[in-house]
Amino acid sequence: MSRTGNQLARLESEEVARGVRLLLARPLLAAVHDPDGFDLVRRRREPIVKWFDYYCGWRVLVEPRAGYARLFKTTQRPDRTRPARGFDRRRYTLLCLTCAELLSTTTITADALADRIEQTVALEDLPPFDPDRRADRSAFADVLDFLEERGAVENDGTHLRSDPVIITRLLAAPVSPSTVDSIEDLTRETRYEAAHRSLWQRHSTMRRLMDDPVVYRDELTAGQLAFLTSPTGRKVVQTGIGLAGCTLEERAEGFLVVDADAIATDTRFPDDDSHAKVAALLLLDRLARGPATTEDLVEEARELLTKFRNWAKAYQSDGGAGRLAADGLALLEAFGLAREENGTVRRLPAAARYAVEEQHD
Repeated sequence: MSRTGNQLARLESEEVARGVRLLLARPLLAAVHDPDGFDLVRRRREPIVKWFDYYCGWRVLVEPRAGYARLFKTTQRPDRTRPARGFDRRRYTLLCLTCAELLSTTTITADALADRIEQTVALEDLPPFDPDRRADRSAFADVLDFLEERGAVENDGTHLRSDPVIITRLLAAPVSPSTVDSIEDLTRETRYEAAHRSLWQRHSTMRRLMDDPVVYRDELTAGQLAFLTSPTGRKVVQTGIGLAGCTLEERAEGFLVVDADAIATDTRFPDDDSHAKVAALLLLDRLARGPATTEDLVEEARELLTKFRNWAKAYQSDGGAGRLAADGLALLEAFGLAREENGTVRRLPAAARYAVEEQHD
């Protein structure tokens, strides 16, 4: 191959790797919010689609005219510690109601949409929704922001204009929700039934490695661990991770996929972009001294709020210490740094790389 050919091949492999990581971070990639990222995925869609299909068994849909790319990440182990950022049960309920309304009415004002949701809630015997209440108004605003970030809604300051096609792409599930009775049925993938054990081992192992910050050996099934430690399986994993522009770190306790460019992650830790992340780091420092009960962590959070009364004002209220401790612990669990069992919280091995440094004048 000529020198120019080598350079073009290297450029393609680099762009494919970047495209894979962009979709891992933002499974619904809209051109309106990331035109350069979408253009890259559009140009390199064939090898990107093949990578996800072969290594993870995930489907990728690229719609150049509609201006979005969708990675349908499915799993048989839904992680309740990693909801949509800042979303609780209330916001998920409002998200479903909002999407249902926007599918039937693609242009509407925010006030009119809120009124329609209020009427629907009353008719369906759901928890009351009152847009005049600050908490409900805030939750509704979070839902609209969520949809706007994904290109499902455009807000011109007066009207909301929805894209029904993107709204229907928000849910990544192998079967329709209307046909199932439980989350387990919703995430069932029939392609792995019968004689596809080896395929499931490859896909499920790569899904864990690419989707979780840390994967501990005791969290893997016997089949996944056998695949990962076999010569053939190890070669497949290392090749796939390398093609994605990442490296595999192995420790006695488990495995970690490292993206040196930090493209593939949708959130980082440690990071001071939220009060919960700051609290999580301080709680981790407490756990370095030994296991703690959840009540111990609440007390740590209370002392923190007392010491810095002008900090984390959203938590400076009744029950705030408990909420701050719970949010911080949820982050530690999501990043594989701590684990709570029967009310006792223990630091996990990956936490050894983090420590709070004292600042001195």
